[in-house]
Amino acid sequence: MNRNVSEAKAPLYGERAISEAQLICFENPNASRPYEISIELPEFTCLCPFSGYPDFAVIRLLYQPNQMVLELKAIKLYINSYRDRKISHEEAANKILDDLVQACAPSWMQIEADFNPRGNVHMVVRISHGAKNIC
Repeated sequence: MNRNVSEAKAPLYGERAISEAQLICFENPNASRPYEISIELPEFTCLCPFSGYPDFAVIRLLYQPNQMVLELKAIKLYINSYRDRKISHEEAANKILDDLVQACAPSWMQIEADFNPRGNVHMVVRISHGAKNIC
């Protein structure tokens, strides 16, 4: 399939979806009961702010919803928006937590950003928000 030059410069549908992504939530179907939702995002990428080299991580999200629950496709697109962003491991994990807490106001949330080793160094950033309830 041939594409002309103007078509080649236009953003692809996936790039458009990522750039237009917004965190979307829906009403918790059982807000009267504490329960946990676990989400693993194994393909997180961003760029090192010092070298520009790519960093790869598994993002593990564990949370107890309050009134709202995060929609999965929206989380996927949001996480993919980091791929060309120059950001430290610590800042990325904290920014993700801040944005998700702002979007859904959970009772409790924990983010674990498990970065692939680079230069013989392996780093895991673990942060949380709120108070965890017994399930």
